[in-house]
Amino acid sequence: MPIIKSAKKRVKVAKKAAIRNSKTKRTLRSALKAFVRKPSAAGQAEAQSNLDKAVKKGVIHKNKAARLKKQAATTSKVAGVKQSAAKKSATKKVATKKVAAKPVAKKATPAKKSSAVKKAPAKKK
Repeated sequence: MPIIKSAKKRVKVAKKAAIRNSKTKRTLRSALKAFVRKPSAAGQAEAQSNLDKAVKKGVIHKNKAARLKKQAATTSKVAGVKQSAAKKSATKKVATKKVAAKPVAKKATPAKKSSAVKKAPAKKK
């Protein structure tokens, strides 16, 4: 057992994270298995949603999620599952907000100091 107070806290935090991660993995696996057993558009959407959540929480790597999504898409295509048009456009739509160009503010130039005595250019020999 840890003796230092911060180490004790890390043990508690790690335990909570392990429980949270195992729950995320369990829901992901069950969604993927349910989709493989009976491919449907809703099942595929659920599986992809759980994959995205797992990646966001750091449970699985993003490339693994991409691979599993592609496998799910291939499975649904082979099974002849039709994707609804609303679902397709919603997943590919990227929110683009036009930002108005702000006029660039000109910097105020400081007043130049006038020098009373100017140096004469150096003579060449």
